[in-house]
Amino acid sequence: MDVTYFFDPACPFTWRTSRWLVAVAPERNLTVRWRAFSLSILNGDDIPERYRAVAAASSRALRLVEALRADHRDDDVAAFYTEMGTRTHEAGTPLSDEIVVQAATAAGIADPEAVLDDASWDEAVRESHELAFGSAGPDIGSPVLLVEGAARAVHGPVIGDVPAREEALAIWDAVVPLARSDTFFTLQRGHS
Repeated sequence: MDVTYFFDPACPFTWRTSRWLVAVAPERNLTVRWRAFSLSILNGDDIPERYRAVAAASSRALRLVEALRADHRDDDVAAFYTEMGTRTHEAGTPLSDEIVVQAATAAGIADPEAVLDDASWDEAVRESHELAFGSAGPDIGSPVLLVEGAARAVHGPVIGDVPAREEALAIWDAVVPLARSDTFFTLQRGHS
């Protein structure tokens, strides 16, 4: 089954959900396609000053995500995202331009700066973001999950901690029919 995961690398909840999806993928024979979802585009100019450097680094990273995707290199996107998330979310360090370059290099991507600095990829990021937002929105954020056979994508699931195997599989098995339902819209509870 093909699954498209739209993500912003700066979001810690999106990171945890991605680790859940990566764990579930081999157990449920999933092929994960990685796509850009931009919290910078979503929030426009409404980004607090303290998050602007993180948002800028994320925007540069998403250029590389879409360039790799355009070249059918989903495994490289996955490796790049894993390297970024390990250096940021797992290490408790905010995403930065330096971390983005380090992560790309560690993922084996040659000359990442050429793409990271190429603003012509911003249109591909915008198109990916609009695809995700249009498919799951309004009132959504990162991540967005599109399951094969679903007419629309869903925002989430938003996961606080990466669950153990049995719970991870149970969540997947619950998400698929909800994602494919034309009448289902939301299921939510507050963060605790």
